[in-house]
Amino acid sequence: MNFKLIMVFTDIDKTDKLLDAARQAGATGATIISSARGQGLNKAIGIFGLELLNPRDVILVLVEQRRADHVLETLVQAGGLDEKLDTGIAIMLDVEKALGLTEHIRKLAKDIPPEQA
Repeated sequence: MNFKLIMVFTDIDKTDKLLDAARQAGATGATIISSARGQGLNKAIGIFGLELLNPRDVILVLVEQRRADHVLETLVQAGGLDEKLDTGIAIMLDVEKALGLTEHIRKLAKDIPPEQA
């Protein structure tokens, strides 16, 4: 099977909403990396001249290739990622090999057939 890795960089308060959306779209689960830091187009400077870095979560979702576009679009819509600056970004990468997912895919195929994804 071919897989894609979807990475979403988003505000912490959107994480649960995005996880629910990913599952409903056909993802079998996700890994969350908490309190990641990043910068946008411009540095945010607070009082005393210190740079402000809002913590974000990085959500990693491994998805079957045939479901990947649907899951990605669902995540973008659920997180409002294309609405304005600083809402987060999502990227999708090819996965050369993934092991340990056979039973996940079988269960998912019963619950959400690929034709519905």
